[in-house]
Amino acid sequence: MDAFGDLFRGMRAQGSLFASSTLSPPWALHFVDGAPLTLCTVLGGAGWIVPEHRPPEHLHAGETLIVRGPEPFTFVDEVGTRAEPVACGEHCATPEQGGTRHRLGWNDGSCDDSGDSATTLIVGAYPVRGEISRRLLDALPVVLRVASGGGADAVLDHLAAEVATDTPGQQVVLDRLLDWLLVCAVREYFDRPGGEPPAWYAAQRDPVAGDALRLLHAEPAAPWTVSSLAGRTGVSRSTLAKRLAHQGGGPPHPKQNPGRQKHPADLLTERETATVAEIARTVGYTDAFAFSAAFKRIRGVSPSEFRRAGAAR
Repeated sequence: MDAFGDLFRGMRAQGSLFASSTLSPPWALHFVDGAPLTLCTVLGGAGWIVPEHRPPEHLHAGETLIVRGPEPFTFVDEVGTRAEPVACGEHCATPEQGGTRHRLGWNDGSCDDSGDSATTLIVGAYPVRGEISRRLLDALPVVLRVASGGGADAVLDHLAAEVATDTPGQQVVLDRLLDWLLVCAVREYFDRPGGEPPAWYAAQRDPVAGDALRLLHAEPAAPWTVSSLAGRTGVSRSTLAKRLAHQGGGPPHPKQNPGRQKHPADLLTERETATVAEIARTVGYTDAFAFSAAFKRIRGVSPSEFRRAGAAR
């Protein structure tokens, strides 16, 4: 897995398709669960996403919005709708209210979205686990729009077909399709013409800096130096340092890169039986004391204190 893919490691849909709604106006769905990231896509029809403290966003068929939480937001047929808001959360029930029918990812046989005024909305809420995934959240705007006509369209076709059936294992398929859609949506947003992707994403496209970053990511425990990294990438030490600096990839020495400390933070909470020394060796430190000092300098607490705090939550 490359560095971009690893950002999604702690962001997996698992039963997160909490609303597959066929709507006839007027409607107002108020999403109140405070998820760190919520994906909304319209399979048919149209509506408005109204975030708190943000301008409304018109959403057409085939378009996707990703809303960064934890602030709630509302999906309405029109701005200023007369419909009473229906509160929805991760464990949304199946109320019949205001022309709204909620389905939890299966076909109940009673939904007719053939009318011109009907809108079918798919919503997936994403919890965020681990420090690596939080780095992705930091790079996203509050509202991210992905228009139709891109690489995500194929995923929407699969999603529409799956949500219209009632088959064994459907929730697993829907979860993975949502994961696929999320990755496609974020990638298209970063790659859009005139976009300003974060430096760590842009650097992966550079033939020199990208190779170096992939090596660091794939072999974190290797005793890297700038010289050995330059040798593996087939360039001089000075060329590697300049390309990394130009691409904004951070300092060329792996142990001086603050981003490198985010992975050990995840290991400390995920590998409960591993010692601090074992985790230090996993991420390339031969000395547990040096690892602890670097961790505390970046995190403000020692690895042991960080682990105890995580266990108490």
